[in-house]
Amino acid sequence: MDNEAMVSTSPLPPWPSTPPGHGGVVLRRPREDDVAMARELATDAYVPTIGTLPLHADDEEALAWLRRQFVRYDEGVGFSFAIAEAGTDAAVGQCGLWLRELEAGRATAGYSIMPSARGRGFAADALSALSAFGWTVPGLFRIALYIEPWNVGSIRTAERAGYDREGLLRSHQAIGKVRRDMLLYAAIRPTEV
Repeated sequence: MDNEAMVSTSPLPPWPSTPPGHGGVVLRRPREDDVAMARELATDAYVPTIGTLPLHADDEEALAWLRRQFVRYDEGVGFSFAIAEAGTDAAVGQCGLWLRELEAGRATAGYSIMPSARGRGFAADALSALSAFGWTVPGLFRIALYIEPWNVGSIRTAERAGYDREGLLRSHQAIGKVRRDMLLYAAIRPTEV
């Protein structure tokens, strides 16, 4: 991405000048050289059902998906970050803070880790970094996660990052063209002492 592409007219707060980080990850802008990460995410049968990354994406499809991530901020949708390993800057996944309901003080978050990088705490670290960044956004008081009840790994991630289970939303959203129940987890802006 060139410097001209980084000039924004987004209605959102400025992109963080220092990449948010926690534990073993930093959250940075996605880059075209993250294609290998995107292609590996596309091998997970579930990940393509919850976003725009095609199942078994080739290089061109993975690059198109990354380019869509570049513009999420400019479109005013929110912040789409590559999750990068802190020591190497290698992308291991993607996460987003979606701010369509910012005027009401609410956001949603999501995260995906490529299969070969799972089980190392990257998702919980990324969600912790994303949440801490979220609390710097003026007017944001609540971040919600929607997790399918079978997704034990994501439930553990949410809980490790300090999110509380608030309930079950029956037939809440379509995933893969099927209406699914979703667990609602949320974090509330910490009160300042």
